[in-house]
Amino acid sequence: MSIHDSPFSRPLSRNRLVYGSLTGGVMLTGFLSRHMLGQYSFIKLYVGDVLWAMMVFFGFAFIFCKWSTWRVAAAALTFSVCIELSQLYSAPWIDGIRRMPLGGMILGFTFVWSDLLCYGLGIGFGVIVEVCLFQTGHNTRGFWR
Repeated sequence: MSIHDSPFSRPLSRNRLVYGSLTGGVMLTGFLSRHMLGQYSFIKLYVGDVLWAMMVFFGFAFIFCKWSTWRVAAAALTFSVCIELSQLYSAPWIDGIRRMPLGGMILGFTFVWSDLLCYGLGIGFGVIVEVCLFQTGHNTRGFWR
């Protein structure tokens, strides 16, 4: 089996309804985890970032539905790392965006090294879900296609 035969590198035809639902479901899980379990420091510090990155992966898979899993994962990781690195920058205009609820959720506030690990884990979980549920078997038709 060559690298081009890998389930990670084949171009796909994703079902946008499924990936939109996954994106929304992970987003809802993130909100609920923060609301219902936010008093636990592990949940507050790490789980939200893992779920955020998984949501980015599924969102990119929704938008770029013909890209291979690796390409979606690389784009999601690049985007997530750039967002985290943007937290090192402070100016009135971007701080104004961060003060808005949606801007704060997307851009974050403070650069934290552990967030980069959480992003890798979240995107990795997204890759595992995609490969295990949607690319089972040799024909890559998957479970919900």
